[in-house]
Amino acid sequence: MKRDILTIAIPQIPVEPVTTELLSEKNIVLDVLREDLIHPEVSGNKFRKLKYNVEQALRKEASGLLTFGGAYSNHIAATAAMGKITGLSTVGMIRGEELQYSFMENPTLRYAHEQGMHLEFMSRNAYREKERPQTIELLREKWGNIHILPEGGSNALAVKGCAEILGEAMSEYTHIAVSVGTGGTMAGLVASALPHQEVIGFSALRGTFQKKLIQKYTQNKRFHITDDYCFGGYAKVTPPLIAFMNAFREQNNILLDPVYTGKMLWGIFDWVKGEKFLKNSRILAIHTGGLQGIVGMNQYLKRKNQPLINTY
Repeated sequence: MKRDILTIAIPQIPVEPVTTELLSEKNIVLDVLREDLIHPEVSGNKFRKLKYNVEQALRKEASGLLTFGGAYSNHIAATAAMGKITGLSTVGMIRGEELQYSFMENPTLRYAHEQGMHLEFMSRNAYREKERPQTIELLREKWGNIHILPEGGSNALAVKGCAEILGEAMSEYTHIAVSVGTGGTMAGLVASALPHQEVIGFSALRGTFQKKLIQKYTQNKRFHITDDYCFGGYAKVTPPLIAFMNAFREQNNILLDPVYTGKMLWGIFDWVKGEKFLKNSRILAIHTGGLQGIVGMNQYLKRKNQPLINTY
């Protein structure tokens, strides 16, 4: 039976302090907003992005949700789970036609399949054309009255949902830090940030192309994006990054993901060391979730005989 996503209560999201000698020395406060705890199956920014999209799909009596993603996409996993929760059917258009023969060996795609998502696999050339009007038209011809979400889920309704991350109690912070993929989450944060707050985005990909999307949804110019901490590109990691994440988990009891939040926290500490934050700065780092991808990353690291991410 279908359920309006707005009836799913959002719990009080905890804010957890990070304490280190470096932060004390620089007289800087760093707290982590645990958006990863918002829902057991649809965590962090994915819940925020899907909230109003699902509401619209239900209101328009759409046949389901269709979206796009790669082999380890948090968005694919979250959309599949949200479909099961709300009773909407889901279709995932997956980059890489070779995956159709082995997707059950992939933890993210296996999970999506188990949640009831129908998976279709696209060649990389076809995937690059996924946003063309002709492609969308063909998908609508095949799937009918289906609600189509872009890769990563970033659209106007997603930005509206992400704008709700910052509450009134967060006015004490001078900086809001967030990892950036497609840019929808950061756009919502920039749109809702107070005049004295600067939003800093740590891009998980090469480039800062997300600025264009952010500027589409807000006139606020108090934001900055850097790709200095993408570690070579999307989903690329190094042993020092994994070691940093494991140490952070041990010291603060907060598990980070290697694609987004691990790189963000690395970048924050590097900025603190380089005195890019002024004395008395108060930083709120948004934990956007993405922890489901750790299983797949550890499989990759094990094959490479590299250190693994500790999850215990």
